[in-house]
Amino acid sequence: MDKLNLRRRILRDRSELDERTLRASSAAVRETLLDQPWVQMAGLVACYWSIGAEPSTHGLILAMWKHGATVILPVQRPDGELDWAVYDGPDSLAPGPYGVLEPVDVRRGVDAIRTAALVLVPALAVDRVTGVRLGRGGGFYDRALTRVGPNVPTVALLHEGELMEGVPAEPHDQHVRFAALPSGIVRLVQM
Repeated sequence: MDKLNLRRRILRDRSELDERTLRASSAAVRETLLDQPWVQMAGLVACYWSIGAEPSTHGLILAMWKHGATVILPVQRPDGELDWAVYDGPDSLAPGPYGVLEPVDVRRGVDAIRTAALVLVPALAVDRVTGVRLGRGGGFYDRALTRVGPNVPTVALLHEGELMEGVPAEPHDQHVRFAALPSGIVRLVQM
């Protein structure tokens, strides 16, 4: 299946999830991540503010922030790059150009992700063999992930059934090292 059709299928499947299932899936992903020592010890975490039927990051961000982590969230730039700014509680967000909530803090630059000890990224699917992630098609995260160090855990947050074999990839597509699902954390083969 090509990228466009796989995206459509996953977005359709996500749109059919009821609110109860979405809440339960998001809570399970959040708790699974928060139980990991390498998540608990990460001082600087790059994350994202989830939208729609993505596994929700809202409670995860708040929990990490309350436990002392510095959380940076992306700010979309017109040039296709992601800038980063610090999350400083629920009142520190405002709608960005695409309607996604973004931090209002001082922008740290596109290279701020280089200093993160943990990087949590959105994905529609991840290939269980190669670790390649399928995003929404804008390439924002593929460009950002090229700046992440080789030993930094990169984790895609998924619903069950979105870790699969045969995710189509192009040369610019970036890999993630882990997938976080309601059923647990999966360390991917390319590690």
